Amino acid sequence: MELYEEDLRVVGADDVLVETICSAISAGTEMLIYQGRFPRDLETDSVISSLRGGFKYPMSYGYASVGVVRELGKEVDKEWLNRMVFSFQPHASHFITNTESLFPIPDSLSPQTACFLPNMETAVNLVQDGAPILGERVLVLGQGVVGLLTASLLNEFPLDVLVTVDQFDLRCHMSREQVQRSKVSHCETLRSNSSDFRQQALSILQQGADLTFELSGNPAALNEAIALTRFHGRIVIGSWYGEKEMEIRLGGSFHRSRIKLLSSQVSTISPDLSGRWDKSRRFDVAWKALERIKPEKWITHRFAIEDATEAYRMLDENPQETIQVIFDYMS
Repeated sequence: MELYEEDLRVVGADDVLVETICSAISAGTEMLIYQGRFPRDLETDSVISSLRGGFKYPMSYGYASVGVVRELGKEVDKEWLNRMVFSFQPHASHFITNTESLFPIPDSLSPQTACFLPNMETAVNLVQDGAPILGERVLVLGQGVVGLLTASLLNEFPLDVLVTVDQFDLRCHMSREQVQRSKVSHCETLRSNSSDFRQQALSILQQGADLTFELSGNPAALNEAIALTRFHGRIVIGSWYGEKEMEIRLGGSFHRSRIKLLSSQVSTISPDLSGRWDKSRRFDVAWKALERIKPEKWITHRFAIEDATEAYRMLDENPQETIQVIFDYMS
């Protein structure tokens, strides 16, 4: 981990200069990079232009920056000046981009809440891919930021049962607080490392979930997902495991279960929806969801960018103490 300075290029005619207020660390993805567990032959991001070039060191990363437009190119509409905006940019105190890469932030949202936009879009995508049905029993494995946001959206559905799961006390506590305010008939939060976890989950889910979301980032959890999903159920896999591997047990009950394993990743929209949905429509849904859920309450730590080494070390060594960690550039 290294902090460095570089000279910004001259602001072009169609560009703007943005001064960053805050940026959020995406703990799951950024820990894979920090720990060197990413695949070297994969494009960094197929959609976000600021992250092109492939996974290789040294690299700047991050994709959740909020700032204020401070300088305009001569062809840019003057209305952009001093607007608070979101952009998919690596962690940096300033950046230059074009207005097509900026998202104006609604006045009702704080900069810190707006940092959650990428993860909220991910949660919206996960729920759309899972397509929960009235009265279903749903299981969410993993209550990091994406898991909490996904569970918060599922709370708004008239489900029969919603079970959320994590290994850490802090995340279980936050999840339990969130699912108490719910349209779901019955909600529970369980510790995945308790000795009778599987028995508890099967009892609450009445012999299995109709729909399971695997969002823990731990490939071993996929075996739990299979074991806890009923006949012809769906498992939406939102975790990115990088180079982490695990033996997945497909030779037992899975073979006869007709369970569907669904890959879900936010860069694209499901072909089943793409005739009616595009990225713009999905972002509109994500902004409105941020207003309802107000995830700023899940920020556990704020660091100056000068203390970035400490921030990543804490996420690596003491993840049980964290949920959302952000860089604050104005402190």
